This record gives sequence, structure tokens and C-alpha cells, in this order.
Amino acid sequence: MSDGKYIPALRFDRLTPFYDPVVQITTREKVFKKALVKQAEVKAGQSVLDLACGTGTLTILLKQAAPEANISGIDGDSKILEFAKNKAVRAGLDINFDKGFSQRMPYSDESFDHVVSSLFFHHLIRENKLKTFREVWRVLKPQGEFHIADWGHPENHLMKIGSFFIKVLDGFETTSDNFRGHLPELVKKAGFEQIEETESFNTFFGTIRLYKSLKNKPEYQSKLL
Repeated sequence: MSDGKYIPALRFDRLTPFYDPVVQITTREKVFKKALVKQAEVKAGQSVLDLACGTGTLTILLKQAAPEANISGIDGDSKILEFAKNKAVRAGLDINFDKGFSQRMPYSDESFDHVVSSLFFHHLIRENKLKTFREVWRVLKPQGEFHIADWGHPENHLMKIGSFFIKVLDGFETTSDNFRGHLPELVKKAGFEQIEETESFNTFFGTIRLYKSLKNKPEYQSKLL
């Protein structure tokens, strides 16, 4: 989901139909995504964006947890968005899905109470991570919350070995900040406050870490743009 060369789910477009089963098997998807939904504590009437929503698994969980909230998903891959839309229809849920890129989202300033993202930022080089974090800051309302689940610093040697496969699949340059534990400091550079790691989950391919941060100093971020 960037302006440059687009890389689809699982790196190759022909593998997109296999995305859901692969993620389910290798990442303990149900466990960490349910934890992310619980962490967000979405309330009725709030607006929530699932950034880089993929096939909509997390988006659907958010809507099921808060049926009276306004849930949207955005992704740069038209094919994978069709999967997401079809899943939502089958579940009988009213969810808005948009095509767009993380560095230039088609939303007005201060549109959302929460932005939630899962297994996305390890696909971006550092420059694009920072641009995306600043864009997230822009579309969040004051006191809005940013929730992330992504690969982080491996918890032990076994997790470090597993993470090597993610580095090979998604690229050493894009994944290095994640596996070195740098995501929180990059989020802070974009103007967010009260950044904390809330939980971690060991998986076949390394350690997934959950983060929560708050937008509460509008004058600070404007100096970074």
C-alpha cells in the first residue's frame, strides 16, 4: 500500500487466494486479532479504519464486536478487496471498503476514532513507514487511538530463526525495523504519545507484538510535515 511498486499479499498475485489459510496456520491469527479487537474497545457510534485490511478478517471482527460502530477497511489491492467485500456480505455485515494507499488515504482530517492495522508495516521501507504513520495521525481525531499488530523483536532464539523466513519473503530492508524493535520509536516520531506494547504472541514465523498509541498533541506533528 504505497505509491511505488505494489506488492500484493504473499508477494505474488497468484498466491492471493491462499492468503487466509496461510495466515491462519502460521500466525495464530484468531488469537492475536481477537486481542487487537479487545484492545481497541470500539464503542457504538465510533468510526474505525482497518488500514491495509487485506481479506477483511480483522475488519469483520471489529464490526462483530461493535455492530453499531462505523467500520471501514482500506487496501491498495483490488483483488484482495473483492475477497473482503464478499466475506462481509456472507457475514451479513455493513462494512465500507475503499481502495487506497497508506501514504495518501482518501479521508478528511480527523475522520476516525481508531485506526487499526495488522501485519502491514513490515512491508514498508522506513521512509514509507514514517509517511504512513503521519497519515494515520492526520486522519485520527484528537485523542484518537492507533492500534498495531505486527512482527516485532523475536522473543527468543527460536523466534529469531522463524523470523528469517519473513525477511526472505518480504525483504530484509522492509522488515529490519520490525525485527529490531524500532516500530514504537517511529510511531513516536510521527507525533503520537503514550506508546506502549500491550501483548506479544510467538508464532511459527517469529513474535507478533501489539502496540497502542494516542494522538494528543496536534501542534507537534505539524512541525514534522
